[in-house]
Amino acid sequence: MTLIEGLLLILAVCAGILMPVQAGVNSTLAQYAGSSIWASLISFCVGSLALLIVFVCMRLPWPEVSSLREAPAWSWIGGAMGAFFVACSVMLAPRLGAGTMMATFLAGQLTASIVLDHIGWATFPQHSLSWGRIAGVILLFAGVYLIRRY
Repeated sequence: MTLIEGLLLILAVCAGILMPVQAGVNSTLAQYAGSSIWASLISFCVGSLALLIVFVCMRLPWPEVSSLREAPAWSWIGGAMGAFFVACSVMLAPRLGAGTMMATFLAGQLTASIVLDHIGWATFPQHSLSWGRIAGVILLFAGVYLIRRY
């Protein structure tokens, strides 16, 4: 493993750590905002502002409108998917708890991931479906059951 690969893995672990923390923070905000949808909207506004500040500080070039027009129509729905995820996490966190919520999210994410890898969709490199990968997903769902039960 190269240094860059190691740093990327650490970055991924840090992002993963922040997922349940974010759900708890947003669920707390929902109590004060009166709804999970308001809390999710506020979260996205704050996140958008943070990205704009990073964009300006890094002095990145603005994307070319002509390039954006060439993007496939389906590539524009990522924000809606993110909004759905955040709204679900805000609603589910106080009902399921962090462990069950994140285990269930992870099992769903990895189920979709092995399918996306198998077909090599979007920018994902193709990795064939194998019994080992299928067993891994089955074990994840077993983990969801154990975390929820105990």
